[in-house]
Amino acid sequence: MGACCTKDVNYGRAKEDDRDENENQFDEGETQYGDGGARIRLEGHSSFISMYTQQGRKGTNQDAMTVWEDFTGDKERLFCGVFDGHGPLGHRVARTVRDNLPSKLTAAVEDSQHNRCKDFGADDEEDHDHNDHSDSSLDSNDSIDNENSQNLSFSSWESSFVKAFNETDEELGLDSSIDSYCSGTTAVTIVKQDDHLIIANLGDSRAVLGTRGDNDQLVPIQLTADHKPCVPSEAERIKSCEGRIFAADEEPDVYRVWMPECDCPGLAMSRAFGDFCIKDCGLISTPEVCYRKITSNDEFLVLATDGVWDALSNNEVIRIVGSAKRRSTAAKLLVAHAINGWKYKYPTSKVDDCAAICLFFKSQTTKPMSKNTKSNVNNPKFLDYRSIKCCGKSPESVIVNDNRITVIDRIGSKKECGALDGGVSRVNTILKISRSLSFMSRRKSSKRFDEVEAH
Repeated sequence: MGACCTKDVNYGRAKEDDRDENENQFDEGETQYGDGGARIRLEGHSSFISMYTQQGRKGTNQDAMTVWEDFTGDKERLFCGVFDGHGPLGHRVARTVRDNLPSKLTAAVEDSQHNRCKDFGADDEEDHDHNDHSDSSLDSNDSIDNENSQNLSFSSWESSFVKAFNETDEELGLDSSIDSYCSGTTAVTIVKQDDHLIIANLGDSRAVLGTRGDNDQLVPIQLTADHKPCVPSEAERIKSCEGRIFAADEEPDVYRVWMPECDCPGLAMSRAFGDFCIKDCGLISTPEVCYRKITSNDEFLVLATDGVWDALSNNEVIRIVGSAKRRSTAAKLLVAHAINGWKYKYPTSKVDDCAAICLFFKSQTTKPMSKNTKSNVNNPKFLDYRSIKCCGKSPESVIVNDNRITVIDRIGSKKECGALDGGVSRVNTILKISRSLSFMSRRKSSKRFDEVEAH
């Protein structure tokens, strides 16, 4: 029945129970401990966190996620990460990166703090009055908190993220126990310190903020841009490294990265961990890093893999999470809606793996944050599934109070990432053209990116 699409589709499976919840109750079953005494969570929930993953119909669940509370030993710091593996061993790559990246970032942050401590005395006499960032932007030299020498400037955080990502990728390539030649993973990660967010993204998983707009309604702000081969700056880098970008006949709107002389692997993203078969063809593991100052209007942040974003729009995701009566079940509710969205929107396709982390900024309220009722959330009219093509603009694009997210990309120049840029349509991450379908090569009818760009 999951493939049946009618006006009266019942989303009853995406329901919560109505039991009362103690907001201070922790699900401690999966808590581990890491560097600096950080508490590591791979599933479950805590006072401000809800996380959930569900295997799709494509085989082993290749999604992974983690939350490190008391990150780097600082009780005010939190690390969250979601990872979407692809390829034959994508599940192992995703879990390896999940386990190793936070430790690499911890070491990089500690190195930066050590260097800052040495230089703090020399800088102490200078005027660094940057504590007010009401426009949600931050100059690269501003400190997250200048009153404490242990806190870092944004440029230091950016450098730490880039170093950690690149070192993790290098070690992955040297790990003989995992064949990551044609397997890889995305990563969308954040560090929250007080009311500061530093976001580092690699690939096409996504971070979306739920904030209050006009009339106190929840609206989404997309904090990351999907790294797709059709993005001009990404395409320029790939083509300069002799990588090829074209779309197969069966997916004319999905541009992929291919080796110079071989129709593989057909990767539908331009940045990733692993995938060493095309690392010399323009694929990179350098993340885009951006910053946001959390305001009183901001309610929560959602990190999720493309299994969620391909089935639900940013606005739908925010409204579903905002409607949750129990924040501990918000991620599970979201994933349930995404699964049903796949069945409704793609009845002939295999459901993708889904993983989501919901990070709440405020204390538990006694009723849902969204003004939508439970019946509205389960109404097909509310879940207005749409196909959003690569590099297209979502029709619900908004900029709240003219806030924009400053992105500093070490590969390119500083740029502005609008609220909902870079929507993508549902695709298989890797597509290898078989010998019998070699007619779909760039010499035939497949659509090449440079040909489309010329028009």
